Amino acid sequence: MDKYGLIGYPLGHSFSKNFFNQKFAEEKIDAQYLNFEIPNIKDLKDVLSRNPELKGLNVTLPYKEQVIPYLDNLDETAKMIGAVNVIKFSKGLFGKTKLIGFNSDIIGFQQSIQPMLDDSHRKALVLGTGGASKAVYFGLKQLGVEPIFVSRHPKTDNCIAYGDITPSLMEEYTVIVNATPLGMYPNIDTCPDIPYSQVTDKHVLYDLIYNPDETLFMRKGKEKGAAVKNGLEMLLLQAFASWNIWCK
Repeated sequence: MDKYGLIGYPLGHSFSKNFFNQKFAEEKIDAQYLNFEIPNIKDLKDVLSRNPELKGLNVTLPYKEQVIPYLDNLDETAKMIGAVNVIKFSKGLFGKTKLIGFNSDIIGFQQSIQPMLDDSHRKALVLGTGGASKAVYFGLKQLGVEPIFVSRHPKTDNCIAYGDITPSLMEEYTVIVNATPLGMYPNIDTCPDIPYSQVTDKHVLYDLIYNPDETLFMRKGKEKGAAVKNGLEMLLLQAFASWNIWCK
């Protein structure tokens, strides 16, 4: 039986295991999807040695960037983004297994947010600077929306602090994407520190979190008339893309 799985920490919030195992059952695929909750990326080597049947892995928080040194190669999109959420196991010379990194987050995000955008949505605030936020950043650029990162500790030119979000900035940046874990189960009473009083019905607030269904970030946006969406559709779309990557 082939094995697929997810590496990350923690994994209590993840729907991927149920999604893929249901898919395998419905399509009569002789495979199994497992969660590998590893407290350190170094533990990946142990996962690989104990599971020689592995054909592919998904990668989630906090390892989308940390996993890259453990891979043999990256596809061009993952290389551009600098983050990986899909690993394909491929046979190389002399039967040696090669690990190739891909990024399907960008596919899922673009397909999910695009129907919410119109010509008024020209600039975006991307909250967070982790691996998922990088896929969001490049996904928005490809959709013609100019993004900047927002972080508690800005380190690059194209990144501002939360305290730098002024009323005029909020008026200009009408797409706001939460790519932080703030608000994710079980810490559902937290949210990014943005000026929600300045959110309007012209804004789109998109949360990569999908558990709970409606985060505090989304609820605060909805109260101001903003269009809101969680990350469940993105999860499903990137999961379909993951399967296509493993099978091609």
